[in-house]
Amino acid sequence: MGAAVDQPPAPLGRRERNKIRMKERLYDAALTLFTEQGYDETSIDEIAERADVARGTFFNYFQRKEDLLGTWGEKRRDALTAALTPDSPDMGTAAGQLRRCMTTLGRMSEEHQKETGAMLMAWVRAGHPLVEEPYLADLFARIAATGVERGEFRRQIAAEQIGNALRDLYLGTLYRWCGRPGGPSGALTKELLTTLDLMLYGVLAAPAAEGDAR
Repeated sequence: MGAAVDQPPAPLGRRERNKIRMKERLYDAALTLFTEQGYDETSIDEIAERADVARGTFFNYFQRKEDLLGTWGEKRRDALTAALTPDSPDMGTAAGQLRRCMTTLGRMSEEHQKETGAMLMAWVRAGHPLVEEPYLADLFARIAATGVERGEFRRQIAAEQIGNALRDLYLGTLYRWCGRPGGPSGALTKELLTTLDLMLYGVLAAPAAEGDAR
């Protein structure tokens, strides 16, 4: 028998399409309100009213307001994944892949600065940095692992440590940027790339001899 051929997914029916549109409608209404008046100041009733649906309709798609934070995070992850296409010219090295990640993350936030600030604050208050799966750390670690395998990165450092460090550097940079609204265009992306270079190349003027405690 010949190899099985992957079949394209069946097109969605009208009911499924309508459900997707309604969920997006509620999500867009919520994001607009969060940006205008803040996450804590926005009620589910206001979201339903802005979306022009009954209050009960909200609960058909989201169990609670906090679930909108998860949807926001998922959309950002999907956008980042879509940007990491293998045919991109900078994807041939682990360092290039990390630069693509930081560039994409920076531009996403810069294109929606007010939204990012409102959602990031709510995300932190809800404790998501501590309880969510560390998607970014895992992604950075997978890229770092390929760099270690290819001899691009030092083998003495675990890929997981690199992933965690890069996630911490990214979030710290993002927090600072959100606290400085009105900065120059492209400032976040530039700082993320500078921070990445700091991680990749260090701060020593010249490499110290192994075992040197200076």
